Amino acid sequence: MTKETYKLIESYMKSCMSDSAHDTEHIYRVLYNALNIAGSEKDVDFDILICACLLHDIGRQDQFENPALCHAQVGGDKAYDFLVQNGFSTDFALRVKSCIVTHRFRKNNPPESVEAKILFDADKLDVTGALGIARTLIYKGQVAEPLYTILPNGQIDDGQSSSPSFFNEYRYKLEKIYGTFYTSYGKKLAEERRKHAEQFFLELKAEITCSRTGGQKLLDNVLK
Repeated sequence: MTKETYKLIESYMKSCMSDSAHDTEHIYRVLYNALNIAGSEKDVDFDILICACLLHDIGRQDQFENPALCHAQVGGDKAYDFLVQNGFSTDFALRVKSCIVTHRFRKNNPPESVEAKILFDADKLDVTGALGIARTLIYKGQVAEPLYTILPNGQIDDGQSSSPSFFNEYRYKLEKIYGTFYTSYGKKLAEERRKHAEQFFLELKAEITCSRTGGQKLLDNVLK
């Protein structure tokens, strides 16, 4: 891929990005992760991989405006149209689209090509460790969801229920993501980050529990 072609694709990507949790820096991190992982894989088409990485989240704004849409599917369609309109072959555009459509975690639509698997892992790597925690907190703030919720019995919900919260997102997504990687090197990189996310969650839960439990006792002593 020439620098001119890269700039063309990069410029289109930038025109589509407006989500602070999925901003241009997320795109670059995914691209750099992908190039790192690709070094351990065989027969990688770097033009396909770079293009798919740059364009994988261009459907995010559409999904944000209409949650019924899937940003991966929308992004794949937009990428295909953009590439064909700018002189890329339909085969190239279809291969890039396939990577984008399958980068979102869904059991019924797994990535198949080596480029798609690398993109999937590179994107998921950005949800692991301390970085994954930070990005999730930003996103939860955007959609006005709380850190945690309180159960009917007055206890703190540690995320096991279905009530939307950061704790719930950690339990149902962040905690389980480490077993979803396709490439050996992607999985290794993710495992190296796992402990940072686990430590943060446990410490946050402990601090909240201590504050709430101790505070309730203090309040009971003051109230008449």
